[in-house]
Amino acid sequence: MARKSRTPDFAQILDTLRAHGFSVTPFTGVQGGILVSKHGAGAVLVPGKDAAVAFWERPGAIVGGQIARLLDRGYQKFLKTPKYELPATAAQLQAIHVFGEELTQLTGGISLYNESLGTTSDLYEYDRLKGREAAEPSPARPWELAEGH
Repeated sequence: MARKSRTPDFAQILDTLRAHGFSVTPFTGVQGGILVSKHGAGAVLVPGKDAAVAFWERPGAIVGGQIARLLDRGYQKFLKTPKYELPATAAQLQAIHVFGEELTQLTGGISLYNESLGTTSDLYEYDRLKGREAAEPSPARPWELAEGH
């Protein structure tokens, strides 16, 4: 006789999150979306196709009632919303990291090594590289064949 897998469904995962102190509220921007928050960080979850839960909006700090994306500019991390762009503090980065790790564990997600080391950014925009790609074409490489050969 085959054993049935005990994979929790979306409602059971939400109950587990509530039991662990997460604030679980409906999210109006997405049909079936649920805003999950704790420690000043949040994420939007939706029922998944392959798994019980999927991210609509990845974990980020809550700024002005919205989930801010983490932007890395090389020298500083910033929290970016459609209205605001603020420098991220160490406390906010730690809150995002703790929230993301706990959420991944409770939802049955995969914990990746690089994400467990610290907070990973959503966007990387280094100031020295910004606009450089359009400034001048790359020089010809002698080992590559030119046209007509």
